[in-house]
Amino acid sequence: MSFNSLTQFAWWKTYLTPKRYSHNKIPDLTGKVAIVTGANSGLGYATTVALAANGARVFLACRSRERAQEAIENARAEIKAKYPKAPTPQLEFLELDLNDMTKSSQAAQEFLKKGLPLHILVNNSGIMNCPYALSADGIETQFAVNHMGHFVFTMGLLDRIKESQPSRIVILSSLAHEMTPKHMNGIDFDTINDETKSGNWDRYARSKLANVLFGKALARRLANEKVWVNVAHPGYVATNLSRSTKDVWGNFADKVFRMVTKIAAMSPRVGALTQLYLATSPEIESKDIRGRYFIPIANEIKPIHYASDVDLQEALWVFSEKLAKEKIKA
Repeated sequence: MSFNSLTQFAWWKTYLTPKRYSHNKIPDLTGKVAIVTGANSGLGYATTVALAANGARVFLACRSRERAQEAIENARAEIKAKYPKAPTPQLEFLELDLNDMTKSSQAAQEFLKKGLPLHILVNNSGIMNCPYALSADGIETQFAVNHMGHFVFTMGLLDRIKESQPSRIVILSSLAHEMTPKHMNGIDFDTINDETKSGNWDRYARSKLANVLFGKALARRLANEKVWVNVAHPGYVATNLSRSTKDVWGNFADKVFRMVTKIAAMSPRVGALTQLYLATSPEIESKDIRGRYFIPIANEIKPIHYASDVDLQEALWVFSEKLAKEKIKA
């Protein structure tokens, strides 16, 4: 990664933008049904608490039932303590393994069986900077979990989301998408599984670029629906997303990163405000905000580089559909 490429990034804007949303602006969500992926910790947990505290029925889409149930109990206690006037929280577990496309598809089907509407889908879950590995489907793990699992899960729920409109889909990305190396040409479809063609961080950037491309392509397809799709970069937030730092860069780097995080990072409660804005603010509908990219706190910027490439957005869509069709088992 060169200094010249660093100067092109927009990450620095996250420290200069105003806070345009707050928890007290979240409207009454009584009657709304939401799904939050990766809801047992970090941003997903903070999002779940905020939605449930304002009346939404929230499904915590997680891989581990045990961790989800613990999060549910913690959320109930937190809502009772911080939101004394809140209704009784409606929180439920939905098993979701984004590392396996068949299981991601099955998770969507399990929700559909409940016969409920779906007004809010927050694709929050993700992994970062992990050592090279392949998913259950033989796909590079960061691309598989961050993009393909969510692609399959979202598409499985899309008809229900459309039936439930007005509704929202929020896709979490990262400004790291700007770090996708030039040799990848945006997304190197033919060499995604080639370990020699990219490093751990390159693969993370590629997966986050895929999130932006998917969000924009999906928003375009839903342009005539009352379904608002937008993409969020939450900012530098103190979560466990960096749990692979020690394995990849060693003890010293891990200690430095933890120290910097304590000093500079937002809490998950604050960091979640951008995705909560996209999921709940009346402005999204009144101003018809769709297919946009937002950074903290609820400030829009225009994605640069490959993220704005419509041809690449469509190429990823075709690639993802084909790959899902090949890998999902009946």
